[in-house]
Amino acid sequence: MPSRAIETDHGRISAVQDGSGGGPILVLAHGAGGTLRNPFLDGFAAGLAAAGVTCLRFNFLYSEAGRRSPDREPLLRTAWTAAFARGVELGEPVWAGGKSMGGRIASMMVADGDLDAAGLVFVGYPLHPPGKPDRLRDEHLGRIRIPMLWLQGTADPFARWDLLEGVLGRLGKRATLHRIEGGDHSFRVRGQKRDDEGTGTALGEAAARFILGR
Repeated sequence: MPSRAIETDHGRISAVQDGSGGGPILVLAHGAGGTLRNPFLDGFAAGLAAAGVTCLRFNFLYSEAGRRSPDREPLLRTAWTAAFARGVELGEPVWAGGKSMGGRIASMMVADGDLDAAGLVFVGYPLHPPGKPDRLRDEHLGRIRIPMLWLQGTADPFARWDLLEGVLGRLGKRATLHRIEGGDHSFRVRGQKRDDEGTGTALGEAAARFILGR
């Protein structure tokens, strides 16, 4: 798990590579309240790498600086641009994805033509703020033409299930859903004792199967 530094237009960010490169790459962003290092993402990256997909995780600028409040969108995009460019150096095809906010920003950049990704992996897409299902964050998704994998818990307060199914129905064959029955936004299931790293590993393996076409 070698550490790597990535230079952006606004400073240096940390990155970690799991896997040897030279084949499929998933550049993976963390969620709004986290960093690249946590048990869930450790497991997710390990699950990918064990199946032959290299994972490149990176920090956003605010998390690199130790702040909890996310940067403004232009700075989030700056970090994504630099990290994706590093991913391209490692191999191909290069996919983009992320936990919650990280995946949403990637999807917006793909929709705008700013990331030339082979596909997208959403690890708990934040379809709306909790308790505010009227504020859907789906306006850009119809412009995406690459494959999308949605790893989503049925009890996620950021994605009311009927609304998510409606969005996926409109996206048609471009969207593939991997459903976690009873999973919340962290994919924890009430009454289930699997730890976060184990949960991440299982989901990373599922993502690898999708990326590899298995």
